[in-house]
Amino acid sequence: MTSSDSVKRYLPWLVAVALFMEQLDATILNTAVPVMATGLGVEPLALKAVLTSYTLSLAVFIPVSGWMADRFGTRRVFMWAVAVFALGSLLCGLAVNVPMLVASRVLQGMGGAMMTPVGRIALVRTFPRSDLLRTMNYVIIPALIGPMIGPFAGGLIVHWLHWRVIFFINLPFALAGLWLVRRYMPNYVDKDVPPFDRRGFLLFGAGIALLSYVLEVFGEHTMAVGKLTLLTVAALALLAGYGWHAKRTDKPVLSLWLFRIRTFRLSVIGGFVTRLGIGGMPFLLPLLYQIGLGYAPWQAGLLTMPTAAAAIIMKISSRRLLAWFGHRTILISNTLMIGVIICLFTLIGPGSPIWLILCLSLAQGFFMSLQFTSMNSLIYADVSDRDASKASSVASTSQQLSFSFGVAFASLVAGWFLRGLDQTNPAEVIPALHHAFITMGLLVAVSSISFWGLHRDDGNNVSNRTPRPAAD
Repeated sequence: MTSSDSVKRYLPWLVAVALFMEQLDATILNTAVPVMATGLGVEPLALKAVLTSYTLSLAVFIPVSGWMADRFGTRRVFMWAVAVFALGSLLCGLAVNVPMLVASRVLQGMGGAMMTPVGRIALVRTFPRSDLLRTMNYVIIPALIGPMIGPFAGGLIVHWLHWRVIFFINLPFALAGLWLVRRYMPNYVDKDVPPFDRRGFLLFGAGIALLSYVLEVFGEHTMAVGKLTLLTVAALALLAGYGWHAKRTDKPVLSLWLFRIRTFRLSVIGGFVTRLGIGGMPFLLPLLYQIGLGYAPWQAGLLTMPTAAAAIIMKISSRRLLAWFGHRTILISNTLMIGVIICLFTLIGPGSPIWLILCLSLAQGFFMSLQFTSMNSLIYADVSDRDASKASSVASTSQQLSFSFGVAFASLVAGWFLRGLDQTNPAEVIPALHHAFITMGLLVAVSSISFWGLHRDDGNNVSNRTPRPAAD
């Protein structure tokens, strides 16, 4: 039997390995998209389905993760999740066309949907709230190595090897993860778990999948307006049907009653809009660097590495900043700053000095890291341990949806400004992408309004902040 001290020592590393695989897999494709598109005989924008299908699959299947963890135990579910993720990675590397690649990415997403949420459930149930922020930072710092080396590694692979190698490198990490699961993953089981909400899962999953499909084909302008409108109405009707169903079901697949908790509601809703704007950056920046500025994939990857490096540095300081200023002040001011930084990418064009690109990348990683730490820690501030799995399912679903929709939205915005232009001509591509950056930046800045509803001392129990006396 593994001791409690060993679990507390190695469980964060286990969750970090899972996050590393997810983040590496999500970011390593960014700089490889143009080369993959050439190899598969499609336009780069047509490969956004490869990026969004993974995050969409995460969003659809994450609601199942909380119930499965409670029903079958965190250890068993986590082990199966790693195995399914590895199988999806193998099939992605063997894909011969875009539909097969998208289907394999969906399988990857099914595995990933169980890894991170179940890992968070284990962390929340193992560590007290006062140690949660420190533990989450401890987990995130190793996991951020994935985004740091992902774009550069992807660029090197497609420059020297075949793009299929990108997916095969997940396999050794999956084997290491399986070994750690058997030794250090605690097996939390809820003996009173209710029956699975199949109807709710079908309503929500079908609605989200259909809405994502609508966003994708809308950006490609390949469907008649009437049919597109009908599909949009159907998607919204399915989601509204889930909302109606959730209010009349004791144990829905996604517990919407958690939104009655103010800190949970504001962090999830505000975080959704913020991530919607941020989520498009990994899609837009490689287009700017490679198509607009003519950098090779590995060079474009190098230009994105400072973002993850700055994120790691911020994780070390974020706890102190939150303990001093509080969640409300940090989230309002930091969200505005991220919006400004995204807009500042319009300064990058032909002849731009490398130091300017690196400074913007550093600033982007620095403030985005603080933003995610603040939002993710606030989610569990006022949620009980028994409801941790429910909160993790709702929050993780929202996060993945926002990133998936963020890529789709960025593609839609870029496609709108690129419409009718020669997408191989940097002189036409760069101004269009600049307009896309401004749009995404303004969206992020406006999302700061959602955090005005926080109170000054919200989140003090997770940041260990001493309440400040009210001003006279």
